[in-house]
Amino acid sequence: MDLLGPAGKSVVIQLANQAKYRFRPLETMATYEQVKDVPNHPEIYLIDVRRPDELQETGSIPASINIPLDELERALNLDSASFKNKYGRPKPEKNTKIIFSCKSGNRVLEAEKIAKTLGFTNVVIYKGSWKDWAQREGL
Repeated sequence: MDLLGPAGKSVVIQLANQAKYRFRPLETMATYEQVKDVPNHPEIYLIDVRRPDELQETGSIPASINIPLDELERALNLDSASFKNKYGRPKPEKNTKIIFSCKSGNRVLEAEKIAKTLGFTNVVIYKGSWKDWAQREGL
C-alpha cells in the first residue's frame, strides 16, 4: 500500500534534502560573499561540477574550474602534471580549500563525499550554487 503517492514522495525527498543543509556546521558551507571573493584568493579552488552543456546555457561563476561530477573522482586522482594540463591550475593539495558548486546545490553533496573519500580535508559546498549566484548577480 502506497500511502504517500508520487506527490507525497516528492515532498518527502525535498524535506530530506533540506535537512541535509539545516544540520550541517556552517563552516562546511560557503556563502555568496565568500564565493564572490574567490578571484582574490588563488589558493582557493572553486570547482563547478555541472556538465559543460549546462555551463554553455548559463555561464559560470568567475574563477571556477569545471570538472563535471562524473569526472571528479578521476580528476582528483590525476597526477599533478596531468591535472594542470587538463584544468589549467596545479592540482589541489589534500588540505587546499575547495568549494564545490553546481546548479542548485544538490550535486555538491556528492562532490563533497567524493573529495572527502579521497582524503581532501578542507572541502565546503556552496549551497545555493549557480541559482543563488545568478539571482544575486541579477543574471
